[in-house]
Amino acid sequence: MGRNLLKTEQAITFVKETFSRKLMLALNLIPVSSPLIVLDGTGINDDLNGIERPVSFPIKALNEQKAVVVHSLAKWKRVRLKELEIEAGEGILTDMRALRPDEDYTPIHSIYVDQWDWEKCIATTDRNFAFLKESVLKIYNALWETENEVAQRYPEKVAILPKDIFFISSEELLNRYPDHTPKQRENAIAQAYGAVFIYGIGGELSNGQAHDGRAADYDDWSTDNEAGYKGLNGDILVWNPSLNTAFELSSMGIRVDKKALLQQLEIRQSMDRTKLSFHAMLLNDELPESIGGGIGQSRVCMFMLKKSHIGEVQVSIWDEQQRTTLALQQVHLL
Repeated sequence: MGRNLLKTEQAITFVKETFSRKLMLALNLIPVSSPLIVLDGTGINDDLNGIERPVSFPIKALNEQKAVVVHSLAKWKRVRLKELEIEAGEGILTDMRALRPDEDYTPIHSIYVDQWDWEKCIATTDRNFAFLKESVLKIYNALWETENEVAQRYPEKVAILPKDIFFISSEELLNRYPDHTPKQRENAIAQAYGAVFIYGIGGELSNGQAHDGRAADYDDWSTDNEAGYKGLNGDILVWNPSLNTAFELSSMGIRVDKKALLQQLEIRQSMDRTKLSFHAMLLNDELPESIGGGIGQSRVCMFMLKKSHIGEVQVSIWDEQQRTTLALQQVHLL
């Protein structure tokens, strides 16, 4: 068993190195360092859906000031673009590690999160759906090429991604499957097309509900633009036959500008956040326009290596009963 686990570790390294290299080339990204913790009360930590609790602790050397373990780096990356004087058309890529203690355990969820977090400076004229779509296509092509290289190196890992990814708005998806829940709609569309980008996630749909939750202060999900698209963000999903379900690999989007930030904070009744340092910087035109996202490293490895549990590609905390039960099913957690 030990040698098989070692082979899995080697395959994980191959997937990560291959995809990160292709992603940097596709989006013109520069690798940078990133924090595990940030100070509380700055507004820099990602709020995800706005309800998850971060891991927090006091720092003795800073007079007990509280620090929080990051959920993701959605806001930090934008500040870093400014600090590094990154120009439009260039971006950064970082190896993000996070803890999300409120995450429910499932075969695809752990309290430990590892992502490729990327952020890219854009021109004001790039705040449109065409630019978002172009970026999605570059990321998806990097995924497609990576899967094919994995299949060449490990012939038992058969490549299954379609060459093209299908685009659909969350409103169009609702109209197509009006009697389905959001998760059922994702399953249906992912199984039908193999790979799909669902855009416009976070705002209220015609049924009075959002497709999924999004914080108000990073992705622009409320914008109606000249082409009739609502929302400049979305998720890359693929169909995962190992789990028989839609499988999210990435969440991304064009980031809020001043107008979108105020609009979305008002929708969420969170205008008090304008007093936080990140939000004040944005409202004072001190941050660059950007697009960015997170791509799950363990998720990508799961899919590329045809694994059925996230614990097969990452080291996390699991209860012993779960380990024993899964081992009987020949699923061995790292």
